[in-house]
Amino acid sequence: MKYIEEFRDGALARKLSAVIRAEVRPDRRYHFMEFCGGHTHAIARYGIEDVLPPEVRMIHGPGCPVCVLPMGRIDAAIHLAKSENVILCTYADMIRVPGSNGVSLLRAKADGADVRMVYSTLDALKIAQENPAREVVFFAIGFETTTPPTALAIKQAETLGLENFSVFCNHVLTPAAIQNILESPDVREIGTVPLDGFIGPAHVSTVIGSAPYEFFAEEYRKPVVIAGFEPLDVLQAVHMLVRQVNDGRFEVENEYTRAVTREGNAKAKALVAEIFELRKSFEWRGLGVVPYSALRLKTAYAKWDAEQRFTVPDQSAPDHKACECGAILRGVKHPADCKLFGTACTPETPMGSCMVSSEGACAAHWTYGRFRGAA
Repeated sequence: MKYIEEFRDGALARKLSAVIRAEVRPDRRYHFMEFCGGHTHAIARYGIEDVLPPEVRMIHGPGCPVCVLPMGRIDAAIHLAKSENVILCTYADMIRVPGSNGVSLLRAKADGADVRMVYSTLDALKIAQENPAREVVFFAIGFETTTPPTALAIKQAETLGLENFSVFCNHVLTPAAIQNILESPDVREIGTVPLDGFIGPAHVSTVIGSAPYEFFAEEYRKPVVIAGFEPLDVLQAVHMLVRQVNDGRFEVENEYTRAVTREGNAKAKALVAEIFELRKSFEWRGLGVVPYSALRLKTAYAKWDAEQRFTVPDQSAPDHKACECGAILRGVKHPADCKLFGTACTPETPMGSCMVSSEGACAAHWTYGRFRGAA
């Protein structure tokens, strides 16, 4: 299959690993954060850390859209689901994320709430069309990758004249999170890790392009390499970062040239700009309150905003005391550092969002057995 098998070639992976080992300096350490949860799963699935030299350490970042939603927003979605005459639609990962007191949307559904899993925003629109007497709320989450589909759904609802469709918007922004990791004193209360560079997200970058990362390279002197999700993509990105660190360069490089450009997707960005505007602040799990890091619907589209149509609670709620999701999302702790990991917290009985999501670090380490070596 073109552009898949070619990037899983074991012989090339071994050669690339040898090149990296030859170029790392034995007198220094390299700390690279892969921001995206997709990269975290690729690293665990293909055993990439096992073929990297000990001088190179990969740090898991907060690039899991399900994981970074704080407990309070989960509680708000559950409140909406339990509201009279409401059908709440959401992606599969969100259904099992525990809110306060361990209650999830799945538990709310078992208690009688009408919660439905959808594969796309168009599925939610279809449900609204088929149930004109019900209020259909789409629980919208995700980074810049999933924001254009939500915007498109709102435009289509406007075209169809759907009065019973609304969006509970929880779309968050990648650059704001990266900046927060690099400079926020509030985040540093959790703990800090040394960072020498970033592997930039792939899907997000197909939308926003590589240009937004140039600020971090210049202002914070941190190299960024945008990479695809296949094992050779990740290894090549690590090689490019090692070379930048060795050369004293701080640039944005694009390994994922087959999908990402500097400018990104102009049509998608224009659609998002038409529908959404920045929130002044938004709470992230693990990062705290981050200024201008999330989106909300513009006033012109307020009739499709669930937060305008319904009374939605806006209260912060603490995570489980023993759950280390916040520190794991910051890269301060490893999944196996959590006392709940693999005991009270498993994919069947998740205590935190990092074990639920298909992009969560805990789920990756459990699924591919990486925790065994760590233990």
